[in-house]
Amino acid sequence: MGEHKFKTMGEQAGRRSWAEPWKIKMVEPLRMTTRAEREHAIREAGYNTFLLRSADVYIDLLTDSGTSAMSDRQWAGMMLGDEAYAGSVNFYHLEEAVQAFYGYKYLVPTHQGRGAEHLISQAGIKKGQYVPGNMYFTTTRLHQEMAGGIFTDVIIDEAHDPQSLHPFKGNIDLQKLEDLFRAKGPENVAYVSLAGTVNMAGGQPVSMENVKALRELCDRYGVKLYLDATRMVENAYFIQQREDGYGSTPVATILKEFCSYTDGAWMSGKKDHLVNIGGWLAVNDWNLFEELRNLVVVYEGLHTYGGLAGRDMEAMAIGIRESVSDDHIRARVGQVQYLGQLLTDWEIPIVQPVGGHAIFVDARRFYPHIPQDEFPAQMLAAQLYLDSGIRSMERGIVSAGRDPLTGEHRHPRLELTRLTIPRRVYTEAHMDVVAESINEVYKERKNTRGLKMIYEPHYLRFFQARFEPL
Repeated sequence: MGEHKFKTMGEQAGRRSWAEPWKIKMVEPLRMTTRAEREHAIREAGYNTFLLRSADVYIDLLTDSGTSAMSDRQWAGMMLGDEAYAGSVNFYHLEEAVQAFYGYKYLVPTHQGRGAEHLISQAGIKKGQYVPGNMYFTTTRLHQEMAGGIFTDVIIDEAHDPQSLHPFKGNIDLQKLEDLFRAKGPENVAYVSLAGTVNMAGGQPVSMENVKALRELCDRYGVKLYLDATRMVENAYFIQQREDGYGSTPVATILKEFCSYTDGAWMSGKKDHLVNIGGWLAVNDWNLFEELRNLVVVYEGLHTYGGLAGRDMEAMAIGIRESVSDDHIRARVGQVQYLGQLLTDWEIPIVQPVGGHAIFVDARRFYPHIPQDEFPAQMLAAQLYLDSGIRSMERGIVSAGRDPLTGEHRHPRLELTRLTIPRRVYTEAHMDVVAESINEVYKERKNTRGLKMIYEPHYLRFFQARFEPL
């Protein structure tokens, strides 16, 4: 790779470096393809990285969902799977872990986070009700809209500015939310949908101060507050690092306090919980729990397995305990920040501050000559793959989809390409390779043109849409 041009994280911070709190026990070989092979693969995939075969990918940064490396303890737990149809002992282990570390009373397991989003949307939304939240997430908003809800973005304005250095760009704008309550009436608001480390904003966290104030506002108007807890451990780490009064508080303690200000949460265990499949929905209200427990039988499976094998629930219960370790989360976020620092040193335009799970390259600034309707973030993902076999994904106009009323493209202010770091999978050497590839693509940016969409699915088009170069 030539002479290393970057300082270590320790040198940057003026302290001794740290290392990952694990050692490697098993490896999976990687294969670098040729440029010609990659050109063929991306054409066959319609310039959509979701449609690439994983065997054709060198470093896979498509998502951190279900792509983590499980620990030896999790693999050992898999051997203790109780595959009884009803009342699996692993369900009770999972229930105990959620109660201990998230604090909610009642648990419904689901096959993944999407199943939990569906259940809370069906149980909590009446047709025509508003669902305010801190920026949309693709599957969350779709489930809310399919239940008849109207998503309304009430995130602070700084979240839409990739160059803003606000430390908690995931915060809800309390005035925007109160204006909605007053304009529409609290009875016409289903609930407030709060996400930790807001994905579409670049993995930006919510402060403890904000969720406390949000709890008070919701109580004043009699509106429920539900949490997308998918990456809340990362959010808790940012509170520890950035918010006054929490510097010496363990991440596990911060996590439980944050959750205590909400009425319930849905979870994709494929992220923070370090497993390849699984999710849950947890609430404090018995009557709502009864409705959810009934619905899960219809859509997922019995309420003590929710579409999961017993072994999957056991691995998730163990993963919960591992995920809240301060050593673990420091290394997890530290690797993301390492890559972010490399790109910042080379003046590559990325979302700042660096988030907890991914680097988001600002495709608007990367390709200022490509109009948004020609999908610059989608093209950037394709160009990165062509250069080095690195798989990333689009988070911009393609992900935003179409307005269900007008049928027109939504045009988000953020047009981003996401490089998502799986947990406990890659080394800093892999991050060096990624940074150098992005830099090479950046050097050629003026010669790059946009794409046109030639196939568009009706739902969640970014997964299966196909493109061709202009």
